[in-house]
Amino acid sequence: MITNDVFLIVLLSAVLNAGWNSAIKIGGDRITAMAITTLIGSALSLLVLPWVAWPGPESWLLLGASIAIHTAYHFALPMAYNHGDLGQVYPIARGSAPVMVMAGGALFANESPGAGALMGVLCLCAGVLSLALPKASAGNGSSRKAVGYALLTGALIAAYTVVDALGARQSGSAIGFAVLITLGDGIATALIVLGWKGRRAFAVDRRALWLCAAAGTMQMGAYWTAVWALARAPMGQVSALRETSVLLVALVSAWLLKERVGPGRIVAAGLVFAGIVGIRLGS
Repeated sequence: MITNDVFLIVLLSAVLNAGWNSAIKIGGDRITAMAITTLIGSALSLLVLPWVAWPGPESWLLLGASIAIHTAYHFALPMAYNHGDLGQVYPIARGSAPVMVMAGGALFANESPGAGALMGVLCLCAGVLSLALPKASAGNGSSRKAVGYALLTGALIAAYTVVDALGARQSGSAIGFAVLITLGDGIATALIVLGWKGRRAFAVDRRALWLCAAAGTMQMGAYWTAVWALARAPMGQVSALRETSVLLVALVSAWLLKERVGPGRIVAAGLVFAGIVGIRLGS
């Protein structure tokens, strides 16, 4: 069941998630931007680490698996942004994940949503995905690559959401579990980029550094609050509510990045809102 405090925290996580994704898209070299962003997140995690409880050893295997999945996600997402618009990639990646998460919750955690919650998740996913349909149907090679990377990103989001939920519940310290993940995946991402592109990849101007610092701070806030919620509520519904961030990204893509907005997005927004209501009333 999703209580009022979990509901509000997940919506806050959605806002922060939209913010840091927008910053990555706006940045120049997106893989470099992701590496610096997650490395800043690791530094923040290191500062917080002494103040959180250490997760129990029964969760360490899931901890390692989550770090590996998150690291792969850190490369799939910027690759998708290299081939597609924010308003195309983000809805596909985020909208494809909740149904997979709900299936994972049923399979691994025996979570069976009620009819209202299930309809809410499906309605929200339909609205989220419909935000990307006009561009996804363009048919050019770059668009197909963007869709492919976005779907891969969605699968990785679903995978780490299920693993994180199971690990947070076993750990005895959901926040400690989340902090160790963000400490590890940021270092792993930076080391891979360092080996791939060399030290020059991290030679960015002051604007890019400040943008990455803002993105890293929002990323940590979004992720830590999400894991806290996953430890307390059904993972499928938490995952779906986080994807309300797509509405904010649609605004950013239209007003800040000047990406084209059609009337279909109004209908999509209505579906997302109906999904939120369905999830809340069905919980």
